[in-house]
Amino acid sequence: MSSQTITLIISPRGKPIKTLPPQSEVPRNAPATELYNYLAAASGTSVRRLRVTKGSDGQLVPNRADVSLKQTGLMDGSKVFVKDLGPQISWRTVFVIEYLGPIVIHPLVYLLRPYIYASPNKLFPFPAPSSLQTLSLLLVSLHFLKREYETIFVHRFSAATMPLRNIFKNSAHYWIIGGLNMAYWIYRPNAPTAKPMNVYFTVLGVLLFFIGEIGNLSSHLTLRDLRSNGGKERGIPRGLWFELVTCPNYMFETMAWVGVFLITRDSATVIFLVVSVAMMCIWAKKKERNYRKEFGDKYKKKRYTILPGIY
Repeated sequence: MSSQTITLIISPRGKPIKTLPPQSEVPRNAPATELYNYLAAASGTSVRRLRVTKGSDGQLVPNRADVSLKQTGLMDGSKVFVKDLGPQISWRTVFVIEYLGPIVIHPLVYLLRPYIYASPNKLFPFPAPSSLQTLSLLLVSLHFLKREYETIFVHRFSAATMPLRNIFKNSAHYWIIGGLNMAYWIYRPNAPTAKPMNVYFTVLGVLLFFIGEIGNLSSHLTLRDLRSNGGKERGIPRGLWFELVTCPNYMFETMAWVGVFLITRDSATVIFLVVSVAMMCIWAKKKERNYRKEFGDKYKKKRYTILPGIY
């Protein structure tokens, strides 16, 4: 055996994979994608369903052409585990489905108000939507339409797919918390949005919303330009807001939803905002760790990941 070739011991993790070879001889300097392609061909499984981890420490062997097997730390005789992740769905499709929920649900609840809610006064016709309820509908719809636009035309995903079963968990946040729950409480005839408008809160809310949406889009465009179309390369994002926090896109997202809350003044919006910020804080902390690990001294460490002075 050539010194440039290594033998890897292969074991399935979890569900057995038919025809998975017990070992594989591969060039040590070969890209990690070569190992994935070999295992997929040998097992008759889509390469997107496979996850390969090192037996020594459980670290992921990335399916990337710019990472060699040598760089992953694999050596002759190393053991790797191969897991079948099950049926996959593209991340782009997942995002489209997630954001579609509020886009459909909010207008439906708004239009069907007389059939969903009891009339507050039987002696008078069911009240028409207030100006704040109409404004709430427009802002929520605009937000998620923008997200759909970014999904289709802006985002470049490092991972092509995710397990199909996860789509239900991922969609619940938008369809249930941001869709059904928010819509039901915002458009009811006795909601805070049905009461007289507070001009100061409304103007401030609209300003925060549009500043947040524009800042969020700008941040996404900066992140998009770090990766070629269809590529998996990573880079360090630069710019004013990226010097302030790790993920300014999350910061501006939070700002936009604070603006929506000032307009709706409803606890359902608070619930969606709190859950969203909690998830974004977890993602932002992970991104900060990844930046520090991957780029070392080239990356300027951030004290705050999403909310300046807070987190």
